[in-house]
Amino acid sequence: MSNTDTDFEALRARLHRAIPGGAHTYSRGDDQFPAIAPPLFVRGKGAYAWDSAGQRYLDYGMALRAVTLGYADARVNAAAAAEMENGVNLTRATMTELLAAEALIDLVPSVEMVKFGKNGSNVTTAAVKIARAYTGRRYICVPRQQPFFSFDDWFIGTTALKRGIPAEQTASTLVFDYNDIGSLKALFDAHPGEIAAVMLEPATTMIPCPPACTRPAGWPSTGTCAGCDCNAQNFLQQVQTLCRKDGALFILDEMITGFRWHLQGAQTFFGVQPDITTFGKGMANGFSVAAVGGRREVMEVGAINRPGMERTFLLSTTHGAEMTGLGAFIATAQIYRDEDVVGHLWRYGASLRDGMTQVAARHGLSAHFQMDGPPVSLNYLTRDTGGQVSLSMRTLLSQELLKRGVMMPWVAISQSHGPAELQLTLEALDGALGVYAQALDGGVEKFLQGPAIRPVFRSHN
Repeated sequence: MSNTDTDFEALRARLHRAIPGGAHTYSRGDDQFPAIAPPLFVRGKGAYAWDSAGQRYLDYGMALRAVTLGYADARVNAAAAAEMENGVNLTRATMTELLAAEALIDLVPSVEMVKFGKNGSNVTTAAVKIARAYTGRRYICVPRQQPFFSFDDWFIGTTALKRGIPAEQTASTLVFDYNDIGSLKALFDAHPGEIAAVMLEPATTMIPCPPACTRPAGWPSTGTCAGCDCNAQNFLQQVQTLCRKDGALFILDEMITGFRWHLQGAQTFFGVQPDITTFGKGMANGFSVAAVGGRREVMEVGAINRPGMERTFLLSTTHGAEMTGLGAFIATAQIYRDEDVVGHLWRYGASLRDGMTQVAARHGLSAHFQMDGPPVSLNYLTRDTGGQVSLSMRTLLSQELLKRGVMMPWVAISQSHGPAELQLTLEALDGALGVYAQALDGGVEKFLQGPAIRPVFRSHN
C-alpha cells in the first residue's frame, strides 16, 4: 500500500468517525465511487478539483450538478464577497433578497412570487404544503422513475429507505409512471377531488416527447420543443391538462433542469406553465440557494398582508435569504443572460456524446458502452457480456477514468468544460475502454479494485 493509499484510508476513517455516512449528501458517499477514488477534495477551479495529495481531476460531478459556470468563478465570488461586506444576514428583509426575488420573477414567466431556501428538500416540501393549503386536498403524486424529491418523510418513505419513518407520513404520497398518463389518470380516478398536486421533474435522461417525435435527435440545433408539431402530445402537456381539469396543482421540480435546459427552465423549453416551480443546484454556481416560486394566487397562501385570511406557516428560515448566496445568484443569472451558458452546455454535451460514442465504436464496444439522454442531460450506460446494465462494469469504467485523471460519476457539464477538457476526456475513455474490453473477456473481478458502487436507495448497507 502506497503512502497515498494509507493517507486516504486515514481520511476515510476520520470522515466516518465525525460524519454519519462520511459526507453530508449520500451521493458523495464511499459506496457511490470506486475504491480508489479520493475520499475528499480540498479545492476546485474551473472544471477541475484537487485531492489531499495534490492530484488534479477533470470533474464531471460538478458538486452534484450545482456548479454550472465552473468552480471558484471570480465574478460570482466577487458578488458574494460584496454581500459579506454588507452584513451577510440582517434583522429585516434586505435589498439583496428583494433584488434576487425580482430577478427570478423577471427571468421565469410562471413565477410571480418566490420564497428562497438553502436546499432543495426544503423548497419541494414547501411546494407540497402550498398545494395542500391552496387546494384543501391531501394527496401528492410523484413518478417512481425519479429517485429524489426531498429528504423529508413525505417522500423518502416511498423509497426503500423506510427506517425511522411512520407509515402514515407517506400514506398521502402516490406514485405513478413517468410518460404513462394512464397511470396518473388511474390515481385521479381512485381519489376523486382529493389530489392536491402532481410533482415531477420535467425531464431527466427520459424526455416527455411522444415516441413518434424525431426532433430530439437534432437538439439543440432544432430549437426548443415549444415550437414542435408534436408538443401538444408531450407528457408534460398531458399532465398539465389533467391537473387543470381536476383542480390539482401542476408542480415542476427544476432542481436539475433549471439553468441547464433553457435560461427560463425546462418548462419554457417544453412549452408548459406550472403553478409552482422549485429551483436549486445551478442557481448560484454552488452557493447554497434554492427557491419555490409560482403564480401569485397560489403563493399568497403564505402572505401576512391579507386581513382575515387563514394563515399558512410556509418557509420561515433564518438563513433562507442569506445575502452571500443571493448575491451569487444575481451574478450567476446575469452571466447566463450575457454569455449563452445554456447554449454552451448543449453544444459541449453533443460533442461529448458523439466523441464518446465514436471511441466506443473503435473498441468494438458499441453494444456495451452507450450514451443515453439529450446532450444537456447525458448519462452513460455500461453493459456486461449478456447486455445487461451492470454496476460492476460502471465501477470499473469510473475506476479506469480516475486513473487517467477524469472523475465521471455522472455527466454534469459546466461553462468551464471546453475543447481541452473534451480531448482529455476522450483520451481517458480510450484507455479505460481498453481495460473494459479485457474485463468483458476475462471477468470484471480481475480488474476491479474494491467493491462495486451500490444504489443510494437500498434498504440495507
